[in-house]
Amino acid sequence: MRLIFAAISIFSFLQTPQVMAQNNPVVVELFTSQGCSACPPADEILRNLATRDNVIALALHVDYWDYIGWVDVFGRPENTARQQAYARATEARTIYTPQMVVGGVDQLVGSRPMQVMDTLQAHARLQSGFDVQLTRTGDIVTITANPGVPGTYDVQLVRYVPLQTVNIRHGENAGNVMEYANVVTSWEVLRQWDGTTPLELRARVEGADPVVVILQKTGPGAIVGAARLR
Repeated sequence: MRLIFAAISIFSFLQTPQVMAQNNPVVVELFTSQGCSACPPADEILRNLATRDNVIALALHVDYWDYIGWVDVFGRPENTARQQAYARATEARTIYTPQMVVGGVDQLVGSRPMQVMDTLQAHARLQSGFDVQLTRTGDIVTITANPGVPGTYDVQLVRYVPLQTVNIRHGENAGNVMEYANVVTSWEVLRQWDGTTPLELRARVEGADPVVVILQKTGPGAIVGAARLR
């Protein structure tokens, strides 16, 4: 009964436009794997979040479950390294799937809809540290942000594929046809920024896939600003 209530609650949350301000998107990272039997419910939650303009939902497929019978076709060692960096930052002893990281700071089991809902609502009430603006002309994206709280921040450029369908033939999810949303294909640190002078940076991007820019305290730590071009 609690699971049904939780599913209804997260659905209601996702369908309520006023929960989050449009100018303060919450970044949600899901560390997942096609070889993980516990991951499909979290993948579904992320697909719902991906429909929201006020959430930047990102699926980072890891590669450390590839040995159990199915190689995740989206698995990237860089995603595993990012999850390990989060673990080091919080002195966590292990990494696991499905794990969500919200706003760069809150880490939780990604298949627990009530916990996901509560964490998203808490972050929606926070003020973003920096207002990130993106404009694109051809293959050039211009990134700007006004100065604010001094610190050491990573300016990161992320690309993703909005939707992918995979027929899983082996491993724990064998026989399932899965739809994955916002599959991260690249995550690049463009530069570091001290937050004390106006940020203006240009980056080359190719192709029609969405472009995300994330300002995050070096560590990795809290995400203090984000924007997206679809």
